[in-house]
Amino acid sequence: MKRLTAIAATLAAIALPAAARAQAAVPGALDRAFGELGGAGGEPLSMSLQLLLVMGLLTILPALVLMMTSFTRIIVVLAILRQALGLQQSPPNQVLIGLSLFLSLFVMAPTLERVNEAAIAPYAAGQVNAEEAIELAGNEFHGFMIRQTRERDLHMFADIADAPQFASPADVPFSILLPAFVTSELKTAFQIGFMLFLPFLVIDLVVSSVLMSLGMMMMSPMLVSLPFKLLLFVLVDGWALLMGSLASSFV
Repeated sequence: MKRLTAIAATLAAIALPAAARAQAAVPGALDRAFGELGGAGGEPLSMSLQLLLVMGLLTILPALVLMMTSFTRIIVVLAILRQALGLQQSPPNQVLIGLSLFLSLFVMAPTLERVNEAAIAPYAAGQVNAEEAIELAGNEFHGFMIRQTRERDLHMFADIADAPQFASPADVPFSILLPAFVTSELKTAFQIGFMLFLPFLVIDLVVSSVLMSLGMMMMSPMLVSLPFKLLLFVLVDGWALLMGSLASSFV
């Protein structure tokens, strides 16, 4: 059951960034909270309460996956690609979400391994307490997010929050890093989507011009250009190129 509690601690590190980087004014707050829930004398939580804690934290897992990993960039790019191809529901949303999720797991694998080594495994072995495990796990996700965030976005939200100058990237709090990270991810996704849209837009323009010159104004250009766009995408091995480019964009 300590493994489940360790997973819960990791989720809490993501969902509660303030706790993950707790201030010195409230040392041991998480340990006191666990002690109060477990009973007098700081006894550990019962199995039922630990399971309840884990299930409660799992309800916020979709938001964590969307906002604090590579999922946002990948799903936006795939949605733009489907729009550029002129396909309405193919691939279906379930396929795009599943593909984005598993590609996100591939991208986040090094970070998740470090979280397991630094936080989950030591906590499960009883080497660190809950507060230390949460802070260690939060530091790993903080490092991933700060590498993918533009300095301009960080400065913008820091100015809005009237925050002081940070001595190092590790000093940036989650309250500023989170919106800056999401903003950077959306900007990067739209930049990639723009580059994807251009060749398909050229095909649409060429097909539309040819149909107009032939006097076939009643023929839908989208219907005629769709096979050519699919052919182009298949000939250049588009899925492999796109997946590889998305994965390498996080290095």
